[in-house]
Amino acid sequence: MRTIKTKDYLTTWLETQENKLKASTFDGYRKIVENLLIPKFGNLALNRLKRKDIKDWLGPMKCGNKRLSNIQSVIRKALTDAVDDDLLDANIMFDFCYQKKDTPKEFDDVDPFTPEEQQAILAAFDPGIAAQFQFLFWTGLRTSEFVGLDWSQIDLIHQQIRISKVITAASNGVAEVPKTKSGYRRVKLLKPAMVALSMQKQLTYKKGKAVFLDPETEERWAGDAPIRTLWTKTLKAAQVRYRRPYQTRHTYASMMLSAGENPMWVAQQMGHKDWSMISKIYGRWMPSANENAGNKAEAVFANCI
Repeated sequence: MRTIKTKDYLTTWLETQENKLKASTFDGYRKIVENLLIPKFGNLALNRLKRKDIKDWLGPMKCGNKRLSNIQSVIRKALTDAVDDDLLDANIMFDFCYQKKDTPKEFDDVDPFTPEEQQAILAAFDPGIAAQFQFLFWTGLRTSEFVGLDWSQIDLIHQQIRISKVITAASNGVAEVPKTKSGYRRVKLLKPAMVALSMQKQLTYKKGKAVFLDPETEERWAGDAPIRTLWTKTLKAAQVRYRRPYQTRHTYASMMLSAGENPMWVAQQMGHKDWSMISKIYGRWMPSANENAGNKAEAVFANCI
């Protein structure tokens, strides 16, 4: 069994992954390999890498267990392939995952916008742009789903949209499939979302496939970076405390649940596998999925738009 340096193996292995993974997933792998693994273990012979080395390295890291798990997942996959290629006798990461004892967070990440804040934010945008963010507040779409949305995915007759693809910054404008089976779904268009789409249709329907365009380029949004730039500027103008654009998704969930909508319906709308995640994340807002789902939230909040 020949000896190979870890950096040489990881560099070659990473190249083999590019055509196997979604662009966003590969970009995550690349960053872990190039920014973390090679600088730390690159000069070590691959067969000299020990589980204790990994544990001692991860221990002082100031990050959560999810990040630690992602790093170890890349190592585990790379070493599994090394075993398959007869470069190693065994995978030191097999049946092992280092975790820290989680410390309770003083505040969680869910920080929705109040109806008054939503109104101030939308008023600070130009009307055509305000419609885009009104749509986000009232559909709960992920940014990648919002960016990738085409007019062909919208059924105005049945008032629903079909989520079947995403576009991320890492994919360079190329559409990819959702990460999970539950990501494929049909989202009911509530009245404020329908109003927003009506305005968008006047602005973008004849310009191409994309529903939502960057006002600076008049083309499809290039990921979330330009959205954040415009969002940050607008929240400052609206004198609303800053929260990242993803909080529009949390706002949607909190509105639906606090208005009494069925948690299972909310989970399906948002693309969660089941309602346990909804309960875990949004439990504080929870007080039957049917054809009237969404009407309670409309009655409570739509007049604020």
